[in-house]
Amino acid sequence: MEKVKIGFNKIGLSEIFESDSEFVPIVSDEDEQSVSELEVPDILPILPLRNTVLFPGVIIPISLGREKSIRLVREIQKTKGYFGAVAQKDLKVEEPEFDDLFPIGTVAKVIKVLEMPDNSTSVIIQGKKRFRMTEMVETEPYYQARVEGIEEVYPEDDKNREFEAVISSVKDLSLRIIKASSNIPTEASFAVKNIESSAYLINFVCSNTDMKIREKQDLLETDELLGRGMILLEHLAREVQMMELKNDIQTKVKLDIDQQQREYLLQQQIKTIQDELGSSPIEQEVRELQERSEKKKWSKEVEELFQKELDKLQRLNPAAGEYSVQYNYLQTLIDLPWNEYTKDNYDLKRAQRILDRDHHGLDKVKERILEHLAVLKLKGELKSPILCLYGPPGVGKTSLGKSIAESLGRKYVRMSLGGLHDEAEIRGHRKTYIGAMPGRIIQNIKKAGASNPVFILDELDKISNNFHGDPASALLEVLDPEQNANFHDNFLEVDYDLSKVMFVATANTLGSIALPLLDRMELIDVSGYILDEKVEIAKRHLIPKQMENHGIPKGTVSFSKKVLAYIVERYTRESGVRELDKVIAKLFRKVALLLAKDEPVKKALGINDVSDLLGVERYSKDKWQDNQFAGVVTGLAWTAVGGEILFVETSLSKGKGKLTLTGNLGEVMKESAVLALEYLRSHAWELNIKEEVFDEWNVHVHVPEGAIPKDGPSAGVTMVTSLASAFTQRKVKQRLAMTGEITLRGKVLPVGGIKEKILAAKRAGISEIILSTENKKDIEEIKDIYLEGLAFHFVDNISEVIKLALLDEKVNKPLNI
Repeated sequence: MEKVKIGFNKIGLSEIFESDSEFVPIVSDEDEQSVSELEVPDILPILPLRNTVLFPGVIIPISLGREKSIRLVREIQKTKGYFGAVAQKDLKVEEPEFDDLFPIGTVAKVIKVLEMPDNSTSVIIQGKKRFRMTEMVETEPYYQARVEGIEEVYPEDDKNREFEAVISSVKDLSLRIIKASSNIPTEASFAVKNIESSAYLINFVCSNTDMKIREKQDLLETDELLGRGMILLEHLAREVQMMELKNDIQTKVKLDIDQQQREYLLQQQIKTIQDELGSSPIEQEVRELQERSEKKKWSKEVEELFQKELDKLQRLNPAAGEYSVQYNYLQTLIDLPWNEYTKDNYDLKRAQRILDRDHHGLDKVKERILEHLAVLKLKGELKSPILCLYGPPGVGKTSLGKSIAESLGRKYVRMSLGGLHDEAEIRGHRKTYIGAMPGRIIQNIKKAGASNPVFILDELDKISNNFHGDPASALLEVLDPEQNANFHDNFLEVDYDLSKVMFVATANTLGSIALPLLDRMELIDVSGYILDEKVEIAKRHLIPKQMENHGIPKGTVSFSKKVLAYIVERYTRESGVRELDKVIAKLFRKVALLLAKDEPVKKALGINDVSDLLGVERYSKDKWQDNQFAGVVTGLAWTAVGGEILFVETSLSKGKGKLTLTGNLGEVMKESAVLALEYLRSHAWELNIKEEVFDEWNVHVHVPEGAIPKDGPSAGVTMVTSLASAFTQRKVKQRLAMTGEITLRGKVLPVGGIKEKILAAKRAGISEIILSTENKKDIEEIKDIYLEGLAFHFVDNISEVIKLALLDEKVNKPLNI
């Protein structure tokens, strides 16, 4: 390896003068004249140099590593001849070819060969005259090339004064560097002052100044000495400025500087050194950002924005607060998965298995997912649907998202919207604000690492709003398939494509969701479970999960379906299975306690065992009440936690026809009671009720569980049946429930929540249900398993309801009305 000797010509002009004096020769004008008259042979041995450029007249030491180079030097030493020293373009090339060498080099002679203690060979060589290689003629036993000499071009007479000024400036700047550096001995200035030859002074300083190989080669290839001197002068001026900057920083340091000033000074010195070395941590950060950006699949618009912001970052002072803001912005841009998508798994049977494995029932949701997969499989591209699963708590709406993601082969992210009240949580803040960050939509996309995840928007109905803005309005863009391809986040300041994201929103009720938001989503009703489904869910999912959570080995205890049905009926009353999960957890805590005490535990737990462990039953199976009292009718209601049965009770007392309503009723429910009473007044003759009765008896309507607010029009038919029973003192048909809105002319209108109400009726032991004829279509959409054991009566007017609900038999001890 041919390289510069350590301690000489490696760091810069400053260190040159610390070397041995034999390496600083003084060339006279006579020596220069003899060099110019040197005849360059046509064929010249070539010595490639790795990390230096040899200039005419300059003596440098090099270490020899290649066998070819050692052989060449040995032969030249014997023959006292000349060879060509040429710099390599790439230092890493071990066996350079013609194209790996710079075409222009310097004719040189060997001054001295040194055998070093480590058995390596060093040689001191001196440049003589420049030459140009035209072709390589030999590569063995060493390189030989056909060459032609190049004469130095001295300045013309009219430019002599300019040349003299350049030489004087080069000498002055060299002396200033020597003087400014505390590491250079003053004797070094003697060498510079006593160089008589102008050409040699330029070449000497060129050879020993701190430049890259490419820059030195450009100087060597400059034929005109004046031009070479001007280029050298520019570099020396920069080096002087850097030296003076360093000295200025040091002179500003006071004896009493505090820690903060000291750290600042050190940072400035480090920066100066790093600038000189050509690299710094800041530059490394920028370089890493640039390298990562080259691998991104973003659009031309985003790429241009990134490059613009990256250029801005490079112009900022790293100590400025804006630098970290800008760097954070670029980091966010580059972390986002622009146009990066996971590949969908189009295996429909596999998707069906996964969905059935994780969730029992929920057929509409599963069917919709499979439809989406089918279209994707056939077409290859489709805007993702925006689904809204609504239903009571605990039916598996949220957990369904993970199953959907797994069945599609997509990433899964979840964002809870409960209590969200700031629009910036959706759209983000502008990056100019302190602590600004993207909205939670973009944050979750970054977290997913793909632009097409399954994105769960949980508790959509729990969003609130205040003076910070309305998050629900911000979601309009997110959940609109026609707009979300260009979703604008305030922090990014550039549109992001959300059209491939499958958004799945969940809610307990639709009443609190803005209508424009509902209009953008595909609504899927996820109703509650019947007894058999709850038993199956407990057996498949809840029991294995709780056994694992409580450290109970598999097979320690088991439950029959009869026992599980008992737990569901007597310890829970809900549409979902969340309360059931808690009850089973409680049961296994009791079992775990017995096991920890080394007490015996039955493997097959019976009803009595469960009752002992869980305590007193919380609910009775049949909530319906008998028909021994006039005016007591069972109605069906929908709540946010599922369907419920409710009772409407009517009693009469002597008075002046006053109507009293109790039970924490809302305005709509009170109006239903008034409507029911007015209908009976106008149709009293059909029921054989005397008209004067309405003025002689006070009416009191009560709906039990008065602590719970109740409202809605669906209790209209229940109200009118209760009043009719009270005024006629006729019994109400057993195990009968009803729901429907009424009008003043007696029409029965349809209501919602039919499936939940049916499940509530089954839980309460109801066997017959009266509904509006227009609700028949809702019954037809419900699976037969939910309808088993129920008989439905579809009616159009109130007279049909009364005819079906009231028996001809009077109650015991009827009032004399």
